[in-house]
Amino acid sequence: MSLDLNQLETRLWAAADQLWANTGLKPSEFSNPVLGLIFLRYAEKRFHEAEARMIESGLDAAEIEKIDYQAEGALFLPDNARFSYLLDLAEGQDLGKAVNEAMAAVEAENEELKGVLPRSYGRLPNTVLVELLRVLNGLGEVEGDAFGKIYEYFLGKFALAEGQKGGVFYTPTSIVKLIVEIIEPFHGKIFDPACGSGGMFVQSAQFVTRHQKRAAEELTVFGTEKANDTVKLAKMNLAVHGLSGDIRESNTYYEDPHKAVVGNTGRFDFVMANPPFNVSGVDKERVKDDPRFPFGIPTTDNANYLWIQHFYSALNERGRAGFVMANSSGDARGTELEIRKKLIQTGGVDVIVSVGSNFFYTVTLPCTLWFFDKAKAKGERKDEVLFIDARATYRQVSRAIRDFLPEQIEFLANIVRLWRGEAVETEAGSQEMLRQQFPEGGYRNIAGVCKVATLAEIEAQGWSLNPGRYVGVASAIAADFDFVERLEELHEELEALNAEAGDLQERINTNMTALLGAA
Repeated sequence: MSLDLNQLETRLWAAADQLWANTGLKPSEFSNPVLGLIFLRYAEKRFHEAEARMIESGLDAAEIEKIDYQAEGALFLPDNARFSYLLDLAEGQDLGKAVNEAMAAVEAENEELKGVLPRSYGRLPNTVLVELLRVLNGLGEVEGDAFGKIYEYFLGKFALAEGQKGGVFYTPTSIVKLIVEIIEPFHGKIFDPACGSGGMFVQSAQFVTRHQKRAAEELTVFGTEKANDTVKLAKMNLAVHGLSGDIRESNTYYEDPHKAVVGNTGRFDFVMANPPFNVSGVDKERVKDDPRFPFGIPTTDNANYLWIQHFYSALNERGRAGFVMANSSGDARGTELEIRKKLIQTGGVDVIVSVGSNFFYTVTLPCTLWFFDKAKAKGERKDEVLFIDARATYRQVSRAIRDFLPEQIEFLANIVRLWRGEAVETEAGSQEMLRQQFPEGGYRNIAGVCKVATLAEIEAQGWSLNPGRYVGVASAIAADFDFVERLEELHEELEALNAEAGDLQERINTNMTALLGAA
């Protein structure tokens, strides 16, 4: 049965939201049980589809074993761990206990999910659980990857409801899609050292699928995440998309459980991340000899340039990286400038994209997307960086939230493809934008949109990686200047300068104490 996915998402969320209102639970207390039930509904659907394929191929239903289901890419589900079993239970029974037992049974039969699935169903009233099961049973009508898209939709809705905390585990899908379209992860090992709920992996898999290949065969997934609850979300998210991966709980600042860097060599084909911005308090003594930070440890109390170096060093010699970064990092001074200079001089900095404000649920500040390509450092583009200003490109979803339309994502990625000499893609509808901006079919610099800068030009700008320094302002954009957005940018820059000033003052005080002591 063919359904309008957007309508189904909206209908299911409205029903779940109404039930939530009757529980008195916080977003985090309600989200995990709901996501767990979506997972279970999907697991049973894949279980029955795998069974049907095996019977059609000639196997007797009574002879099918656990290993056969796993070979078909499905989780093995005992009778009492199936969504349909729970749906058929009489209303008078303790449904919370039954769902908890179902989750335990799934984990017992599938080692990779041990300790991952929620067990808090006893906190939901029986009446709410009955209705929730009935509502989510409608997912049986959904085909293929739409299940995963609904899971992502619910993740996003819960992230919005949780506000600041939600942003820890969820990166808006349109931002992730743009990163994926630019780094083009067709095949290889993907690493996200701040993986949240696993959205980068999911969108990479969908990219591979869209290009007519099987993601499970083309991609190997590795992730680390500091929060245990978020690790569980990521593992569920991968499972609901039919993916497996090595996701570990770890503090990335001090630990490298996947051995991302061995000696001077990274092991990954692709690195993608949305790390926490402007984190202070990292113990520099513990990281000063870490090979993941080859360009030095910044003296300022800000971890941005630790993350940036980690992403670069984790790449193999042909690897690509794409990640979200605070705007202030592109112009940071002091030791951060020295690190940035060394990084640019490698030739591996590929593309820098400015994104406008209000894309994230947790902060209104704009951000920048950075892209590395180590193979570029050996090619004819090694002394160039492509800058794109996408601040005027967005869809206004609500008063407080923006995103990219599919055709806008495709258009921005096509700018990069034109510069790289690759074929453009137009299935999302970017043809008209391409025709208007690149009428001759090849790359060109466009004021207010994109500019290829040489290393000499970047050096003349103090090694800045702020696209606004290079792209300029088109007349149409200048007339619609967003003063609020610019004030937010200036505020972030001021905070960065204040941090540098504090660092300098501390060094001056230390030197003065030493001088006075010597006198």
